[in-house]
Amino acid sequence: MTPARRTTSAAATAIVLATAGGLLTAVATPASAATTCTSPVYKRQFFANTTFSGTPKKTDCDSKIDQNWGTGAPASGLPSNKFGVRWTVTRDFGSGGPFSFPVEARDGIRVYLDGVRKVDLWKDVSTTVKKTVNVTIPSGKHTLRIDFVNWTGAANVKFSYAPRTSSTIDKVKPRTPTGTTVTYDTATGKARITWSKNKEMDLAGYRVYRRLKGSAYPAKPLTTTTSTSYTDTPPPTGQTYYYEIRAVDKAGNESTGTTDQAVTTVDRTAPPVPAGLSTVSQPKGLWVGWSAVQGAVSYRVYRAASADGAYTNVGSTEQVSYVDASAAEDTTSYYRVTALDAAGNESARSVAVSGKRRDLTPPSAVTGVTVTPTEYGFEVRWDANPTADLASYVVRRGELLGDEEEQVCSLYPGYYVSADTTSYAYTVLPDGEESCFIVDAVDDAGNSSFRGTGEAQIVTATELDMTPSAATPGGSPVRLTAASGEAGVELSWSPVTDAIGYQVYRWNPHAKAYEKLAATTGSSYEDTGAAKGTTHFYWVTAQYADGTESAPDADWVVLAP
Repeated sequence: MTPARRTTSAAATAIVLATAGGLLTAVATPASAATTCTSPVYKRQFFANTTFSGTPKKTDCDSKIDQNWGTGAPASGLPSNKFGVRWTVTRDFGSGGPFSFPVEARDGIRVYLDGVRKVDLWKDVSTTVKKTVNVTIPSGKHTLRIDFVNWTGAANVKFSYAPRTSSTIDKVKPRTPTGTTVTYDTATGKARITWSKNKEMDLAGYRVYRRLKGSAYPAKPLTTTTSTSYTDTPPPTGQTYYYEIRAVDKAGNESTGTTDQAVTTVDRTAPPVPAGLSTVSQPKGLWVGWSAVQGAVSYRVYRAASADGAYTNVGSTEQVSYVDASAAEDTTSYYRVTALDAAGNESARSVAVSGKRRDLTPPSAVTGVTVTPTEYGFEVRWDANPTADLASYVVRRGELLGDEEEQVCSLYPGYYVSADTTSYAYTVLPDGEESCFIVDAVDDAGNSSFRGTGEAQIVTATELDMTPSAATPGGSPVRLTAASGEAGVELSWSPVTDAIGYQVYRWNPHAKAYEKLAATTGSSYEDTGAAKGTTHFYWVTAQYADGTESAPDADWVVLAP
């Protein structure tokens, strides 16, 4: 509180010269007109009446409204009863929001916001009255006026205004900070961001955010501060970073961000180390490949005779692979790769990867291929291949496409067998289809005779037709699955509602009929008597309490010899 005080004549009176009948007359202006108070300090006026009429007896500045004059006069020249005091202040309330106006007075007090009455306790009382009024103040500048009167007896008054900072009440975002600037020191690599002080009365601080160009601001700020500046050291990567400031109030409301402030850093950071190295022998040399490195514009390739030997630079490339044409054939070489960025920063060397430039001569073609239809599919045989470094054979079956004049063998993926084998039992349902076969040779360097030359001996053969002559009727509730097991054929099916058991049948090609193998109450059966080297066909029916059976469901399985 600033108590009432006497002002000097120089401060209280201004002399204006006016002409009256040719004479100069001195006219004194009211003291109140000359008094100004810097917001948020109140301008206080004392009146010798309760209607605030006439010229104030005294005008001064008051930092807060909290006075107790007792039964005396509040200032010289005022009565001890029937006087009025008025406080006014115009200030910027920032984004505004919910405020509380607590008042205490004896006698009357009225509070106005922009001329609109918000508190009205206007009565001659013998004891102090108290009240708190909650008010929503719009954003920007607004004027508060507090009128207090004393009619009789003691006089005291107290008033304040404060934002309500509960997160359940205050939902108003603070204003966006202004005056944001950023400077970057290339020598130290530090960026200094400054901004103007926010005018929010419930300001808790500021949040500083940073993002890389092309990406979004993260949810978590770099820092939270009550200062109006922050010094950051962004990564020295030669990239552009953006900063923004957001104000946050005591209720946790965050303002929108300021305009982006850009900083392009000096690039002193080497790219990451290349990873994922691999090698492949190619006709023109040993191919070395790696995963792309973010920020790299080129790569250097180093070679040594051993993993921990002396590495020399054998080439550079802007690609993510390099073919070392100078690599010796059938000799293991070791490679390490580095990445370089646009600023010339070179990464550390990668882990070593080894590779051998192998021979590229494919094995000779496989000869003497014969294919014999069997009850399990086909028996494929061939002559032993004389290639010294033979690693395996690949038996491939296909289907014939085209008409009788020109047919093409469209091959399926093959089966690998060891180099010391010259036969293969190719299992497939023997249902009378015509198939074509080749046998390919592969050496220990991965060279394939068929891939290398595009030529192979093609042999055609027609399957035996083992299909049962008895057709399986439809509409069975049983869902049968047959599979080859360790001890024979494993049959399984899903349980059928109301069934008391199941009947298992196997096709007898000699009797040309499905013969009953077993009856079971379970949902599986193992046929241990099934012969190897042939194809077996099965039926399973559901049996009901009245002795009837459902329609069968069918499946088949091939057992290799």
